[in-house]
Amino acid sequence: MINRDPRALTVIKVIGLAIWMIITLFPLYWIALTSFKPASQIAEYPVRYWPREFSVENYASLFQKAQFGTYLINSIIVSSAAALVATTIALLSAYVLARFSFRGKGTIMMAFLVTQMIPAFIALGPLYQMFTTLGLVDNRFGLVLVYVAITIPFSTIMLRGFFDNVPQSLEEAAMVDGCSRFTALWRVLVPVMTPGIVATFIFNFVNSWNELFLAVTLINSDSNKTIPTALNGFISSFNIEWGPMSAAAVLTILPTMVMFAFASRWIVAGLTAGATKG
Repeated sequence: MINRDPRALTVIKVIGLAIWMIITLFPLYWIALTSFKPASQIAEYPVRYWPREFSVENYASLFQKAQFGTYLINSIIVSSAAALVATTIALLSAYVLARFSFRGKGTIMMAFLVTQMIPAFIALGPLYQMFTTLGLVDNRFGLVLVYVAITIPFSTIMLRGFFDNVPQSLEEAAMVDGCSRFTALWRVLVPVMTPGIVATFIFNFVNSWNELFLAVTLINSDSNKTIPTALNGFISSFNIEWGPMSAAAVLTILPTMVMFAFASRWIVAGLTAGATKG
């Protein structure tokens, strides 16, 4: 039998983890580094992994020339509204699917799963025609509606898993004490399910924040564009503005990083709770 040295295994694990972290973090480091480089140093050769001087001109140009502040506000409004509405609707639908038995319940769950397999561009033609008729093209409210419709199915599946881990006796006890089913849901189950709700909200927010395809198709004017469309605008047929685009990418990543940092304990608890049953 081969004797394995625990210290050697620990060293191998640490080295493997270090290599994985370098591979994962280097692109983020390079984007951040490029955002602080003057235009004259971005394309210089040989490549320097630390700039000779730091400059904030790329960040300044974003707000002076590219109207990045408008894009940022639009993304915050659209993503927050879509995540809040989708999470609320998914919470109610997941409760019904978890607590009630009715004909067609399995079909509904299967339909939710099937929708996740359909690429968004398949429905783009009918969607664009419908939104044109309703006057929702180039409208932030229309974009919110699309994101809500896209995120509800998977959010419902996630929250149903969380409901399955909450004993039904909790709400039954609340109803015995005089609460209606709706009151028991909001006063008893929602506080217990805070980790799952937070995880679902962040999932919806990040999906809406990063979505590009539908935003580019449905939004035309600069006053309504979101951050992904702004990043796409730095790429032209003959040139890529690496400096401003890197600065925009850094500012795009920061809100989601801050959100995950503050809500990490709820996310981990929520995803763990939804992964098991019983």
